[in-house]
Amino acid sequence: MQKEVLYILPEEVGKRIDIYLAEKMPDLSRSRIQILIKNGDVTVSGQMVKSNYRLQQDEHVEVLVPPPVELAVEPENIPLDVVFEDKHLLVVNKPQGMVVHPAVGNYQGTLVNALLYHCDDLSGINGVLRPGIVHRIDKDTSGLLVVAKDDKTHRGLAAQIKKHTVRRIYKALLHGNMPEPRGIVRAAIGRDSHDRQKMAVTVKGKNAVTHYHVLQRYADFTLIEARLETGRTHQIRVHMAYTGHPVLGDPKYGPKKNPFDLHKQALHAAVLGFHHPISQKELEFEAQMPKYLQEILINLEN
Repeated sequence: MQKEVLYILPEEVGKRIDIYLAEKMPDLSRSRIQILIKNGDVTVSGQMVKSNYRLQQDEHVEVLVPPPVELAVEPENIPLDVVFEDKHLLVVNKPQGMVVHPAVGNYQGTLVNALLYHCDDLSGINGVLRPGIVHRIDKDTSGLLVVAKDDKTHRGLAAQIKKHTVRRIYKALLHGNMPEPRGIVRAAIGRDSHDRQKMAVTVKGKNAVTHYHVLQRYADFTLIEARLETGRTHQIRVHMAYTGHPVLGDPKYGPKKNPFDLHKQALHAAVLGFHHPISQKELEFEAQMPKYLQEILINLEN
């Protein structure tokens, strides 16, 4: 158990405890600090406080940082399509059907299991079940993900996602013919009030913005490129269904039947671009559409 004792300086009086600790202990993420405060591992002059507590003169802060919990998820020798890797991060092309990280009842065969076998180190900010995971894509969405190997890199990437500066472009095959060559969907997304397993456009949801443009029109389908300005759960799937053109094969938001008997959404994270938090280089990667989607497009062209 690591113990830190911090004494309040005159210029620090009035600061929120969580902000103060984020400045004093940069190796801890804001979310980790919030958890420590909630669990009573942070005291001010011997008293437990809430995250919004404002520091006063002549106080001192004690922080107990528990040792890292031993990782319970087992490494598995699962092949990875690594697009880029250095000592700070890696970019992988996730296949359709692979879950990103373990969850209750699903602790094997995930991307995290594969990463633990592939890498000696992964960032620990997101806990024992999601090491290295900065952002996610759905199980049945294929494509590019960036993974952090250390906490500093993780925080740098997470900050870019929060500021909407990460470039994320998807390709999706939609039902019907999109009438406009390009457009923007601005519609808040939240939990579906009738089905907690689904998301929906709702006035009580969080702001969500998707930019799209048409790549190719077919008789009854449209291939688009969609750029995420925000990153809400199922955002492209929900927004396209909202326009009346759901993603082909989408089991949650689209028709139950389609001519290709596809039961997984035809959605692919094709482009990923970001600023390397350590080297400061601008990086951008592109992954080809998976074979099944290429074959469907060939079929539609004939």
